[in-house]
Amino acid sequence: MPSRLNPYISFDGDAKQAMEFYKGVFGGTLNLNTYGDFGDHGAGAPGDKIMHGMLETTAGFTLMAADSPPGMPYKPGNNISVSVSGEDADELRGYWDKLSGGGTVSVPLEKQMWGDVFGMCTDRFGITWMVNINQPKG
Repeated sequence: MPSRLNPYISFDGDAKQAMEFYKGVFGGTLNLNTYGDFGDHGAGAPGDKIMHGMLETTAGFTLMAADSPPGMPYKPGNNISVSVSGEDADELRGYWDKLSGGGTVSVPLEKQMWGDVFGMCTDRFGITWMVNINQPKG
């Protein structure tokens, strides 16, 4: 398998719901492993929380996530965004509609000064998404 680079998002106890939501947006195969699956059953252990989740789609996207483990503070921030781009306008608009639904749109999905259609939103789980529909060159 070749090397790959993909987002890995930390959540504060709702990784399962978020990853199921993203599966509903992008389709694909979702694998979720809980802390309990790996034997973490001690006092205060988050046995039902996600230790590692991975969504792989037929479009070639990979998204990974986990719930923050005990003792590691959850620190949401604006230092990560996930970008989805390409030329299939219908597919990308469909992603946009689902991701922005129940979330906050900071840049409406519309033609920008560089010629592409672009939008930015924060979904209902607090993750910022950028959607760019590339315009054909030439």
